[in-house]
Amino acid sequence: MQDPDQHPFITQPHRTVVALSFPVLLSLVAEPITGLVDTAFIARLGSVELAGLGAAAAFLSSVLWIFLFLGVAAHTEVAQAYGAVKHEHARRATGVAVLLSFIIGFAFTLILWPLLPSAAAAMGASGKVYEVAVTYLEIRLLGSPASFILLTGFGALRGVQDMRTPLWIAVGINALNILLDPLLIFGCGPVPPLGVAGAAWASSATQWIGALVLLRSLHRRFGLSLHLRWDIVRRMLRVGRDMVVRTASLSLFLLLCARAATRIDPETGAAHQAIRQMWLFTALFLDAYAAAAQSLVGYFFGAGRLALARRVAAISTLWSVGTGFVLAGAMILGEGLVARALVPQEAWELFAGAWLMSALFQPLNGLGFITDGIHWGAGDFAYLRDAMLCVTVIMLGGLFWMDASSGTSLVNIWMLTGVWISLRALLGVVRVWPGIGRAPLRT
Repeated sequence: MQDPDQHPFITQPHRTVVALSFPVLLSLVAEPITGLVDTAFIARLGSVELAGLGAAAAFLSSVLWIFLFLGVAAHTEVAQAYGAVKHEHARRATGVAVLLSFIIGFAFTLILWPLLPSAAAAMGASGKVYEVAVTYLEIRLLGSPASFILLTGFGALRGVQDMRTPLWIAVGINALNILLDPLLIFGCGPVPPLGVAGAAWASSATQWIGALVLLRSLHRRFGLSLHLRWDIVRRMLRVGRDMVVRTASLSLFLLLCARAATRIDPETGAAHQAIRQMWLFTALFLDAYAAAAQSLVGYFFGAGRLALARRVAAISTLWSVGTGFVLAGAMILGEGLVARALVPQEAWELFAGAWLMSALFQPLNGLGFITDGIHWGAGDFAYLRDAMLCVTVIMLGGLFWMDASSGTSLVNIWMLTGVWISLRALLGVVRVWPGIGRAPLRT
């Protein structure tokens, strides 16, 4: 454990924030790349297999997103213990988080298994597409406990500002997945072709391999003690309650925006999907800064150094917003390239205005993401829950009152999304500067 007064952030704040953020970004980008490779391989099997994979993957990713709190809670708990020089608490918290994630992952598998056919049908799958989706979900679900362990273990390691171990494990998992894909999907020698099931087995197997490697790393770092401490469990479940409400509110708004665009006409739906996918991709850059801010704020907050925690907030906000401006410029310059690659020609005219609107709000998006990380580090989860719920309820009203027959309907959807982003960012900022309510970082 490091003395806060000797932390490199003191003398090199900008370099420290960037050095912590960059490995997180690389680890976050690894999974979408693997998803694209999976899609490319399955596309060679035919449209039925690809549609089944798409329906199954969309459902699974949406459900797993709810359990993001496992990693966030472990990250904050360990970061604050690290700053407070509480070696034993960091060890126990990591052990509790890992054990809890395995129990929840195992229960999740048992509960969701009989519901998979209904889930595939709810995603619009039928006939052969339905069969493919159910097969993929059944096999992928076997890897859920491992996925939860990875999520939690990465959070614990980032809590002690070890961003490189999660990076190497994430890269290793995804590289192995890419190597196994052609072998299991198309077969080779004694290995029979398994089709979409092969892609699912590749993912589940690599998740378990990664989880075992991670457990070894955690044991070497902390000396894992796999015993439930109910005080730590209660704190993590409280975080889970707040995070689930927050994540559900966020997901609901984005889902209803997509629904509104799709209901207008196919061209609007196609243009919106392209913008949405790129918006989610740019969010990875901003999420990396949020992870670094969470680690540093949690560390200095645990050490009782609120002034330094606020300095972390200021420096990381500068980098996140600055990156938002860079992303905005890149999006504006790359409009034609994205349109040609992702948007049907008949939807180009609809795409242009909404794409520009999405780009212009990127700096404020950076502000929204970084304040999430700051408040996670300070353990201010209930405030983020209430803020997101309030903003989403307000903006859903605007979405339902929107005139869908207008020629600028897609621009209006992204304008409403931009206002939603701005309000979220505003509520995040005022909790730190000046520090409204019972703000943890108010000095």
